[in-house]
Amino acid sequence: MGWGQPHVPVQYVSMKSKSTKAWAGRFTAVADPRMEAFTSSLAFDRRLARYDIQGSVAHCKMLVKQKLLSRAEGQKILTGLKNVERELERDRFPFLASDEDIHMAIERRLTQKIGALGGKLHTARSRNDQVLLDVRLFVRDEIAAIGKLLSRLQKRLARVAKRHRAVVLPGYTHLQRAQPVLLAHHLLAYHEMFSRDAERLQQCGERVNVLPLGAGALAGTTLPIDRAYVARLLGFAQVSENSLDTVADRDFVVEFLSSGAILGMHLSRLSEELVLWSSSEFGFIDLPEAFSTGSSMMPQKKNPDVPEIIRGKTGRLYGNLFALLTVLKGLPLTYNRDLQEDKEPLFDTVDTLKGILTVLEPMLGQLRFRTERLTEAALGGFMLATDVADYLVEKKMPFRQAHSIVGAVVQWCVVEGKELHQLTLQDWQQFSPLFEADLLPRLSLEAAVERRQSYGGTAQKNVERQLRSAGV
Repeated sequence: MGWGQPHVPVQYVSMKSKSTKAWAGRFTAVADPRMEAFTSSLAFDRRLARYDIQGSVAHCKMLVKQKLLSRAEGQKILTGLKNVERELERDRFPFLASDEDIHMAIERRLTQKIGALGGKLHTARSRNDQVLLDVRLFVRDEIAAIGKLLSRLQKRLARVAKRHRAVVLPGYTHLQRAQPVLLAHHLLAYHEMFSRDAERLQQCGERVNVLPLGAGALAGTTLPIDRAYVARLLGFAQVSENSLDTVADRDFVVEFLSSGAILGMHLSRLSEELVLWSSSEFGFIDLPEAFSTGSSMMPQKKNPDVPEIIRGKTGRLYGNLFALLTVLKGLPLTYNRDLQEDKEPLFDTVDTLKGILTVLEPMLGQLRFRTERLTEAALGGFMLATDVADYLVEKKMPFRQAHSIVGAVVQWCVVEGKELHQLTLQDWQQFSPLFEADLLPRLSLEAAVERRQSYGGTAQKNVERQLRSAGV
């Protein structure tokens, strides 16, 4: 399977001899196997293997530059790391039950390959700053990957909107029909939400892109390291300023989880509308069969499982955020083992978001909108009432008075079983002499939509501008 696989069970190589921990010099007792199993993070942090090697390569080069390693020593370590990397890529790395985490597993394997020299790689670094480097590199890459998937989803939404830019549907408040809007305008509302999500991820990425390596266990190091050089090698824009804060900091993970939770909320709202719109009660869309399921008992069913599962997975995204916030809320400076609990929520949010975005984008491309049903729904529910009130306002009537008159018209229509567009001029003039023949042409969906010319409104010119901005 290689590295980068989520939640892969670790296959351990058994050991007959007692293991020696990197920290064993202080202890006389052998670690209890139950304690080892409970505290080990290798089952999930092995996912950071590529980043651990990437960071170790840069660290080794810096140690050579600073003459803390000779060139020959540095070259031997780099060759050893490359060999370890190949084993990991090919899923041939011999993990041991005694490996506490991916950092110690790699160091142990490197030492097996090149001898005691492997122990020099840990010069001037701690696992405290080493793991932070790995996690920052991981989050940086995943922000870029999620950003690309989100951009594809936005493009898909914009293309669907463009294909249906003349279709009108009811806009809702309180889930009651309110005013007519263009379907494209409705879909582009989600495009707008996702733009904010992309911006949040990009801004989070800027705060992720800070080099932690060199903070050591908590206080820095007495050795003459060059952190700026490591930052350049690894593409970090900044170097962290305070070693205590650096080691204790998980704000960037919280921020990523928060951005993921907000993105999940937007995805869930879109999914909820797909569920509603695909129901018989709405009948606005047909979900593609390739992205639907049936019932094992009821032969007629076509179920919206994809949007329902997306809606459900949003709870995981919220839970991951709150889990880490709870871990962090009472921790004193600096490193505490509680911080090991940052990775599983992080990995789960990454996997959940990528899974959702990967399936939602092609599903949207195969949606079929029932345009005749959308138009039928938009014609009902007295949705042009505000347009009539605005008409009276243009005749210099105070809005509150206009609101009251149109409310009386609606009440009369309810009793008479009529819609606003079915009324004659004589009907209108029962309620106000200000109603004239020029009102009647306004009582169409197209006219109502086109009159909403205010910037950001649903008029065609605004939608076209949004589509151009979306690049379609």
